[in-house]
Amino acid sequence: MKKTVYALLLSVPLALTLAAQTPAPAAPPAPARSPAGNDISWAFAATNGALPAEAPTTPNSVPGSTKSYMRSQIDDLSNPPDWFPDEHPPAPSVVQKGHDAVLACGACHLMSGGGHPESADLSGLPAEYIRRTMMDFKSGVRVEVNRMNAISKGMSNEEIQQAAEFFAALKPAKWTETKEVTTVPKTFVGGGRMRYASPEGGTEPLANRIITLPADQSRVTKRDPHSGFVAYVPVGSIKKGEALVKTGGGKSVQCTICHGDALNGLGNVPRLAGRHPAYLARQLYMFKDGRRNGGDAALMKRPVASLTDDDIVSISAYLASLDPVK
Repeated sequence: MKKTVYALLLSVPLALTLAAQTPAPAAPPAPARSPAGNDISWAFAATNGALPAEAPTTPNSVPGSTKSYMRSQIDDLSNPPDWFPDEHPPAPSVVQKGHDAVLACGACHLMSGGGHPESADLSGLPAEYIRRTMMDFKSGVRVEVNRMNAISKGMSNEEIQQAAEFFAALKPAKWTETKEVTTVPKTFVGGGRMRYASPEGGTEPLANRIITLPADQSRVTKRDPHSGFVAYVPVGSIKKGEALVKTGGGKSVQCTICHGDALNGLGNVPRLAGRHPAYLARQLYMFKDGRRNGGDAALMKRPVASLTDDDIVSISAYLASLDPVK
């Protein structure tokens, strides 16, 4: 049977002899509307507010850790906190410390690899998949609204390989709790493009969106790898997403063909189970509107071509609800 590769985030090696000489294009602006005209700014969050400033001289701690860090240390993207160093293998320098235009990988993706909704969960992904993705960023064939193009271009191939092997060795954990609701807290997007509950309070209809908030804001803002997120999804979306993922729903192909029966990856095809739903939705939208290129992106065009905004929300909600296993 001929397989149609249904591989979210899947990249293949590039013609590096050309790519090395090709400057990365500027990142495209975050879209506010889908091809159908619906608001998708929730999936492409842009900063529109800020948290109150914290006392710079007060040491910070998190439950279970013997470490303490000042706010300036927590916010240092070139030397992020490592609250639980005994929970991961020895990290290569590029994961723990940045240089030049290269930020430390552990700043956004955390030392656990789990990351935040605006970044990718890298824990337990195949090393070769991570390497190929980085090479797509480095060549500029893959462009997103983030820092990855500049970071990857500043990394050596050896650093990319070391980081890929480090994150591949990490065990993924349940990082997001999904809740089906009709209303959500009013929110804003703060520094780092992370969403927070509005300090003024209030609620609003969820509609056809996924709104992800920290389970404990005071811990997430400290880059605590033990404190995750709650994703609010539309009522009924998880069941709809399950049907689409497992059968294609007459619109696509089963994700399980390439990503495995439990959606935890297969070979060098990445895990989808338990990933950040906003991140997954972004990739589906970019495959659909042609913004996501490189590697096997062309093979994703037909699988996503007939998906509606409702389908993308439902698929992302279902995948996020699953337990990741390595």
